[in-house]
Amino acid sequence: MLRWSAQRLPGLPRLSCGWRDSPGRPRWLSRRDAEEKPPLPAETKWKDRAETVIIGGGCVGVSLAYHLAKAGMKDVILLEKSELTAGSTWHAAGLTTYFHPGINLKKIHYDSIKLYETLEEETGQVVGFHQPGSIRIATTPVRVDEFKYQMTRTGWHATEQYIVGPEKIQEMFPLLNMSKVLAGLYNPGDGHIDPYSLTMALAAGARKYGALLKYPAPVTSLKSRSDGTWDVETPQGSMRANRIVNAAGFWAREVGKMIGLEHPLIPVQHQYVVTSTIPEVKALKRELPVLRDLEGSYYLRQERDGLLFGPYESQEKMKVQDSWVTSGVPPGFGKELFQSDLDRIMEHVEAAMEMVPVLKKADIINVVNGPITYSPDILPMVGPHQGVRNYWVAIGFGYGIIHAGGVGKYLSDWILHGEPPFDLIELDPNRYGKWTTTQYTEAKARESYGFNNIVGYPKEERFAGRPTERVSGLYKTLESKCSMGFHAGWEQPHWFYKPGQDTQYRPSFRRTNWFEPVGSEYKQVMQRVGVIDLSPFGKFNIKGQDSIRLLDHLFANVIPKVGFTNISHMLTPKGRVYAELTVSHQSPGEFLLITGSGSELHDLRWIEEAAVKGGYDVEIKNITDELGVLGVAGPHARKVLQKLTPEDLSDDAFKFLQTKSLKISNIPVTAIRISYTGELGWELYHRREDSEALYDAVMNAGQEEGIDNFGTYAMNALRLEKAFRAWGSEMNCDTNPLEAGLEYFVKLNKVVGNTTSGSYSYSVQKSLAFAYVPVELSEVGQEVEVELLGRNYPAVIIQEPLVLTEPTRNRLQKKDRKNKT
Repeated sequence: MLRWSAQRLPGLPRLSCGWRDSPGRPRWLSRRDAEEKPPLPAETKWKDRAETVIIGGGCVGVSLAYHLAKAGMKDVILLEKSELTAGSTWHAAGLTTYFHPGINLKKIHYDSIKLYETLEEETGQVVGFHQPGSIRIATTPVRVDEFKYQMTRTGWHATEQYIVGPEKIQEMFPLLNMSKVLAGLYNPGDGHIDPYSLTMALAAGARKYGALLKYPAPVTSLKSRSDGTWDVETPQGSMRANRIVNAAGFWAREVGKMIGLEHPLIPVQHQYVVTSTIPEVKALKRELPVLRDLEGSYYLRQERDGLLFGPYESQEKMKVQDSWVTSGVPPGFGKELFQSDLDRIMEHVEAAMEMVPVLKKADIINVVNGPITYSPDILPMVGPHQGVRNYWVAIGFGYGIIHAGGVGKYLSDWILHGEPPFDLIELDPNRYGKWTTTQYTEAKARESYGFNNIVGYPKEERFAGRPTERVSGLYKTLESKCSMGFHAGWEQPHWFYKPGQDTQYRPSFRRTNWFEPVGSEYKQVMQRVGVIDLSPFGKFNIKGQDSIRLLDHLFANVIPKVGFTNISHMLTPKGRVYAELTVSHQSPGEFLLITGSGSELHDLRWIEEAAVKGGYDVEIKNITDELGVLGVAGPHARKVLQKLTPEDLSDDAFKFLQTKSLKISNIPVTAIRISYTGELGWELYHRREDSEALYDAVMNAGQEEGIDNFGTYAMNALRLEKAFRAWGSEMNCDTNPLEAGLEYFVKLNKVVGNTTSGSYSYSVQKSLAFAYVPVELSEVGQEVEVELLGRNYPAVIIQEPLVLTEPTRNRLQKKDRKNKT
């Protein structure tokens, strides 16, 4: 039984670390005290001006200083309140892995590991990097499915990853109980690194290339100036900075509050256990790979001749440091730890002892219980912050060691070149907004911590903290009729169920309970008329004497005439697709811009920054929360809406991509003739408080036409058949508009193989996907194969679109009639 080396208790003891501190009180402890070198001294010099000031001397902040200085930026200054690695870095378990279920986040992991492999030679500082590989263990069939799903993505990256069977796993990890093991996901290049040594090596490299690292130098005040620069105050003096980067770890909330921002971060207690020498481990001829038992929810690796074991407790048992949330981090907290609480992790201890039986007789020599910082969705917040000029963040790292090297490079490239090197909108700090309350953040952080090792399904939903205050006017009307999805704080119907249908949330790697209902909704829109709540769209009003000039500068498309709408793309300086918006010219010089829910503040920041840099005289207002949006689509959409308005909705009077202000059932709306379904339809923009009345009027008017609801899953199937690209999938900062097939929307005189989206085509009753393939494989009729859950399925490149849009069909019918006449 795992036990304290000083306590040889028989049976199953109640484990206690034996420390006599009061509960929750931190005490000083370093598991590397015996091997650490004296900390490198801070420079005594001071600078009054800086190009970039980085706040925080953990591994992330020091990595950014290293990368900026190495890339040639002068006057890079890092300010640390106590000493380097104080905070979460020094007590980290130090795991490194190429694996991530996301796509581009793997690039961050890759860049980190490749840096760590060469850092010792570059700086002369030992980093303690071990690469014995890692194995994720599958003990259930659904976990095997997850591994197969992840293997379909591994070809996109230059890293090795394999599914291995029980025999190979036993060979690599001979101490394992194989009775339940079905398979493993093996990453040969994975391992672990000493966080203290890593940070000191990065610091040595930063100094080598000219960065200034100052500590102790706590930041006491941040003040923005009208020219976009910052005044940074410390007890050692003040300095002027062109930009600041908040990399302050669990102090990041305090730094944010200095400038009026409430960063949604929660400090969580994470424990791991270190054993003394285990004879069976000492007898091994090579280091064990890092083990991740996903059902047991823990990681385990070799630490010298013993083992290091770290669990993730359930959201009910895990501990949030509540006092820090309410009262802030204690001023003197730095290299301290919390009282251990092994009772919280006993079920994981027992799971580990069953999987690795030698743990049953191992002695515990150390328990580390330290703070790590979680964002609501467990992902860090990286990049420039909307609403504050030249304020960047690199915060919320639950896994700072593996992210540090790659994030330092990513941010350095973005800062130096004016655009991100690749798309990482999932890390965008602007994915959160005013709706992100402390209560929501804590509920989600608990959920994310407890769900660390759950199966990651496609179309996964998580329900803690929901709903937020950001619900549409239709939420109460629709919530009992559908499965809701979460979009930037909003609840939005994914699919609707009928009496007798399974209403549960049942994620799967295969077709699940929503397949048939979504098919019915597809037919509803194609054959009759459907209604969808589109309120989560991001919505901006732009007006002023320079509004046309600003938008002409921002967008690759032409500016629509007054009363008309078009699809436009904002491109980066290198011609990548930064965003896609719908632009409506409502009155001379006044525009309504619409973007996806997840892009709201991401796009707004880009627009605001362009307006300031160019000195444009415009007023930009975010009206997302003020307006509700109702989509009405299908062949009977016109007939239904015409009953509710005296405005002529005929094809000649209200053309495709036209916008008008009118009244529907006496409710003022801005109506745009457009639909992401590709069918005849309108989007009706209205006051949020009018949503229920508008919905009721439309639904009542459409009874004769068989009107019904549809959700975003059906809309996705409809848009794929029409070959509509989606930002974030078919186009983003990884692609240029021509690669994405957006020639129609891009005016070239203004512009300096993998699948991306998939659905079922209810039209031809076959699976349908967008894919990037080499040019030589892109010809219509080309036969290819698509890998899915470990099997290859035959596919063929088709002429797009699979189904013509309603405006195109209408135009062709008119032409045909004219020719016949």
